[in-house]
Amino acid sequence: MIIGISGRNGAGKGEVVSFLESRSFHPCSLSDVIRERLRAEGVEESRERMIEAGNAIRREYGPGGLAVLLCEGLPRDRNAVVDSIRHPAEVEVLRARSDRFQLLWVEAEESTRFERMRARQRPGDPASPEALRALEARELGSADPAAQQLLAVREQADQIVHNDGSLEELRAQLQSLLERSFFFERPSWDEYFMSIARVVASRSNCVKRKVAAVITLDRRIIATGYNGTPRGARNCNEGGCPRCNSFAEGGTRLDECLCSHGEENAITQSAYHGVSVKGGTLYTTFSPCLTCTKMIINAGIVEVIYNVDYPLGEVSLALLREAGVKVRQVTSNA
Repeated sequence: MIIGISGRNGAGKGEVVSFLESRSFHPCSLSDVIRERLRAEGVEESRERMIEAGNAIRREYGPGGLAVLLCEGLPRDRNAVVDSIRHPAEVEVLRARSDRFQLLWVEAEESTRFERMRARQRPGDPASPEALRALEARELGSADPAAQQLLAVREQADQIVHNDGSLEELRAQLQSLLERSFFFERPSWDEYFMSIARVVASRSNCVKRKVAAVITLDRRIIATGYNGTPRGARNCNEGGCPRCNSFAEGGTRLDECLCSHGEENAITQSAYHGVSVKGGTLYTTFSPCLTCTKMIINAGIVEVIYNVDYPLGEVSLALLREAGVKVRQVTSNA
């Protein structure tokens, strides 16, 4: 999950980030990308220079450039909260990064915001409400596509957090939002195991096609296998299989292929390590060939779930069904 934070100066965005950080969200800010640019150029940080450098990065990398650069370092195994979103293109980049992205706009009255800024005494903060309005005039909107567009960001907000009250009221509001709105969906067991099969396929050494199988029992992985030459033989990608390395036409010269299939390797590896696959479910990225089909049946596997149809797989699927093996296709690319 990625939660984006935006709002006007002094609205309380930092408090929102602190609250989410205390709930194990990884905190980061688009402003950090700008600060890194200023440090690299040896320029002292100021509000004016931050705005100018941010606009320059947007011109260089596109309106969503700050978010693009930030996403390169975002953790993929943790929830994240991203502060200082000031352009709608940055919102688009973050939505594309996570289908569970939510944008929070933090709202507060001008008088409240000005008093908070006076209390924090941060260098560069405006000294009067008039100075605050003048400062924000550059941030709310501009004809320059690389400039800040805060009002356009507000239009894309999924939730608006009103923060004119106490800190306790803000935290209670955020807690309610987390519990009510920021849900997520877990992948199904089929999607989960098929995703793992795709990762296993990345280990294949076959030069023509990467295929893999995962065997599960009671929703627990007991074996994996990917296609390639047999144990101890030269890998296919090192020239070990004459058929694959000559890129033979599909369905021809099968008697010359030295590669074992993913399903075959999953079953034989189970036998090699003394693990029974009887009663198991086999997930495979391609529907099985006839040879693998016969092994699946005789090994006692009771269900085959495949992603993509094997070009010569109709006979195999019919044989599986005849033998009482359940067959399903999962076409999701998740």
